[in-house]
Amino acid sequence: QVQLVESGGGSVQAGGSLRLSCAASGYTNSRNCLGWFRQAPGKEREGVARIETGSGDTDYAGSVKGRFTVSRDNAKNTVYLLMNSLQPEDTAMYYCAAAGWRYCYASELAARTFAYWGQGTQVTVSS
Repeated sequence: QVQLVESGGGSVQAGGSLRLSCAASGYTNSRNCLGWFRQAPGKEREGVARIETGSGDTDYAGSVKGRFTVSRDNAKNTVYLLMNSLQPEDTAMYYCAAAGWRYCYASELAARTFAYWGQGTQVTVSS
């Protein structure tokens, strides 16, 4: 059973940075798609970024491109999300999720395609 544990959330002022971590265990494949999603109160869950753990290929939502960077350390089975230039609209619960590696090349970063989810970590950005 795949397990994902997020950490690194917190409260920052606008313009600040945070780095989220997602520690994974229970994989049976060496290649997977790890995605970061976020959900603000009253809003739908949206995809933020994804990384294919074999090739390192990445993809970002337009709202975070140039500010967020997703990376992985396969030796530690950990994926990171470095968030710079944070804005109040980035405030949300952030989740990491895992899927088969092919989903990293799908046209849409859709939550419904990810089978495994972490418990989430809260990010709050104040103005």
